[in-house]
Amino acid sequence: MKWLLDDLKAAFAELKRGETWLVIGLMAAFGLFTFIIAHFAFQTDSVLRYLKISSFSCRELTNGPIIFLFCGMVFFALTVVSTFGEIQRYFYHRNHRSPFEARKAGIFAMIWGGAATTIFISALIFFKHNC
Repeated sequence: MKWLLDDLKAAFAELKRGETWLVIGLMAAFGLFTFIIAHFAFQTDSVLRYLKISSFSCRELTNGPIIFLFCGMVFFALTVVSTFGEIQRYFYHRNHRSPFEARKAGIFAMIWGGAATTIFISALIFFKHNC
């Protein structure tokens, strides 16, 4: 039973660190981005419209836009994972006192995060244009 208490104490100690809250905030932001795009994507589904589950519907999409959205979803997921990897690398190098590597990882984290945000905004514009 002592190990459980030790694990809980360690978990609460992690919540006192700023890095933990930064990662939680990024996870919440990317989760919100995913929810918003999924909400629009479900409105384009013809099966949901046929079953009258979706009350608001968008224009019927052809194969080209569907492939574009699928590839965009894959690239969004990859850029989000790369963002979290670079943030982890940034904190690792910052704690091990290697400022050059930490700065490089921070720049790459911003680039990957910007790419993920750009993909989100382009998908949002696409859905606003088609709905």
